[in-house]
Amino acid sequence: MKLKTRELAIFAMLGAVMYVSKIIMEWIPNVHLLGTLTMAYTLVYRKKALYPIYVYVFLNGALTGFNTWWIPYLYIWTILWAVTMLLPKKMPSKIAPFVYMIVCALHGFGFGILYAPAQAILFGLNFEQTLAWIASGFPFDIIHGISNFFCGMLIVPIASVLKMLERSSNTSN
Repeated sequence: MKLKTRELAIFAMLGAVMYVSKIIMEWIPNVHLLGTLTMAYTLVYRKKALYPIYVYVFLNGALTGFNTWWIPYLYIWTILWAVTMLLPKKMPSKIAPFVYMIVCALHGFGFGILYAPAQAILFGLNFEQTLAWIASGFPFDIIHGISNFFCGMLIVPIASVLKMLERSSNTSN
């Protein structure tokens, strides 16, 4: 996946948009646009969406500290990217927004479960302790999933704008 200079700049900017959107919304716990942006970028850029996703991940670590909480970020957004990649490209336009919203919500509901393997390994948790860790965070996962569902309403509009911008830049080159 060789990148053009233009793509490098766009992906850096899109990753920065992810980071800034997270910072702006931090005052509301577990409410953010990260899942929405991950899915929108994936719908438009497919494999190359990993670039802005990992720009975000590394910005997050660089600006807030590479600590144990950060390690799951190395895979947690890739899981949502992979699920989005598996969705049909030509989904009927009437159901696509709902499917995207549901996938985004499921990622939020399952965030603690997805995060748990790293916690278990890093802190030496046994199975019962891991389940207790997941259970203790479940109320936050409920908020996360519900907010991801509603934020997921923006996936199609964001992807549409990005596709339009990509088309217009390709015709002007």
